[in-house]
Amino acid sequence: MISRRHFLTLTAATAGAGMIGAADAFAVEPGFSLILKKWTVEHPDWPAAAPSLRIGILTDIHAVEPWMSARRIGGIVDQLNAQKPDVIVLLGDYVNGLRPRYCTRELPIDEWIAPLQSLRAPLGVYAILGNHDWWSGQAPDIRRAFRKTGIALLENAALKVSRGRDHFWIAGVKDQLAAESRGVWDLEATLHHITDRAPVILLAHEPDIFDRVPAGITLTLAGHTHGGQIYIPFVGRPAFFAANARYAKYAYGHFEKDGRHMIVSSGLGLSNVPIRFLVPPEIAVVTLRHSERNVNSPLIVRA
Repeated sequence: MISRRHFLTLTAATAGAGMIGAADAFAVEPGFSLILKKWTVEHPDWPAAAPSLRIGILTDIHAVEPWMSARRIGGIVDQLNAQKPDVIVLLGDYVNGLRPRYCTRELPIDEWIAPLQSLRAPLGVYAILGNHDWWSGQAPDIRRAFRKTGIALLENAALKVSRGRDHFWIAGVKDQLAAESRGVWDLEATLHHITDRAPVILLAHEPDIFDRVPAGITLTLAGHTHGGQIYIPFVGRPAFFAANARYAKYAYGHFEKDGRHMIVSSGLGLSNVPIRFLVPPEIAVVTLRHSERNVNSPLIVRA
């Protein structure tokens, strides 16, 4: 039988661990943590003679003080530039997603887009919009701001990107969640812009589009989920047990099905409440290279 002294010691230790965990979830991870997450995707459609492609990814910035200030965004941009990606993609949700009582000031568009203008990649910087960008009513203003920066905003569109004697396509679809009632997102129309069989990188804010992506798409890149913001070992990501259940199977990581690949990043910012636990904000870098394998398999999840 455990002694009273040992019981009190265990109770104090448990309470202390809980306080440390709470501090990490409410302050350290949301406001100070940042990791560099790297993935490698091998695909037979990537030309064997072509060098690998390094793709830098920023998603779900959710610019708001004190959690994601313009200064912090600038530091994140510097860290991504230091990785020397060949191309950079921005996957939407630039505006605040927190409830008002959890933030001190929402950043206007000109403040959060200013540091993004310092992003550098030899093959360009490309962006799409997310659901919060639409829900906030700021989508038209964000669209105009991107136009001024020179960052290509893709809305049901695709661009050919040349690299030496080879080329590939970057396609971007309008946000699915915010546009469902309007019927404006159109994957078929997006892919209609692609005129040859070169590799295609598809940008989509919500990852559930993966179930509709045809075999000709080399790689899909998505965000939106924030990795659930909370991960509990042996339990999972509780944010997806209810309202967000539609995204549960594509919450975070590298997914592969029938030769199609998708990377879902946990992103940088916060939605609803300022909590992250074991899901730190991340800069993602994906290396896409050739593989002789012709994958035709059930869903494989690498998180």
